[in-house]
Amino acid sequence: MADVAQLAGVSSQTVSRVSNGFPGVTEDTRAQVLAAMRELGYRPNSAARALRRGEFRTLGVITFSLSTMGNIRTLEAIATSAAEHGYAVTLLPVAVPTQDEVNGAFSRLGELAVDAVIVIMEIHLLDAATVSLPPGVQVVVADSDAGDRYTVVDTDQAGGARDAVRHLLDLGHDTVWHLAGPEGSFAAQRRANAWRTTLTGAGRTPPPLVRGDWSAVSGYRAGLLLADEPECTAVFAANDQMALGLLRALHERGRRVPDDISVVGFDDIPESADFLPPLTTIHQDFAEVGRLCVEGVLSKMRQDGVEHGTTTLVPTRLVRRASTAAPRPGR
Repeated sequence: MADVAQLAGVSSQTVSRVSNGFPGVTEDTRAQVLAAMRELGYRPNSAARALRRGEFRTLGVITFSLSTMGNIRTLEAIATSAAEHGYAVTLLPVAVPTQDEVNGAFSRLGELAVDAVIVIMEIHLLDAATVSLPPGVQVVVADSDAGDRYTVVDTDQAGGARDAVRHLLDLGHDTVWHLAGPEGSFAAQRRANAWRTTLTGAGRTPPPLVRGDWSAVSGYRAGLLLADEPECTAVFAANDQMALGLLRALHERGRRVPDDISVVGFDDIPESADFLPPLTTIHQDFAEVGRLCVEGVLSKMRQDGVEHGTTTLVPTRLVRRASTAAPRPGR
């Protein structure tokens, strides 16, 4: 730093202000200092700055799956929002969601020097009595039924599912079949429960639930079964990937969408508008979920955030496209 100050003709304090992005330095002086840094190959010592500030400017993210579109989009949103606040993100995928793995993940993040942790956990784990997050660590959980022990940010899973089912009923369909996500998923359970209660609340008998695993392959297999159900005129798929496989199976079996069967998905992935036909779906605001996770954990670090047990739900909205229509007369 002294060498940079000498070359730039400024004080070491000015170099410190420039390297830390602090105000109070003219643009000409800032450019002069940055030029000296480049010429000398100077880079600020992040470890020294962390010791001085008492923070590492890094957020840890623990996730149990990188294979689902929802988790990937949420992670992208967290990284983008963290960068806007001047924080980096350290990602730690955990292959097996157990208490030992959770504890090990927090230990590893501690060694990697992070200020707080965001957990993307869409499976039923945090609500189990055997699982707890380490005390003294500021944590926000995304996409989980974490009970009243943790701060949670999630999409309004139930509200989105209700909108999907009501849309199909309002079109005139007698009932709505459901292609659900995996049994261990919190989001899948919330969507399935809302599907069932919405139908019963409308005086309709829910058909047998069909189970998938979020993948297009599982949607295709389910579609082969649903194509053989003569009473099936409308399907709510718990995500767009399964809806994609469903559309392929219905096409191969000669069931036209939406003439014979209407289909609604969930997520509104970028490709859903290019499905054949373009998919009616429930839009999730992943960017808002990521932003709220980052702002929530930063507020907890400043001790002015929400308390444990607070759940924030981000609203969804129905995106109407060409995969839904009124049932044909006589169906």
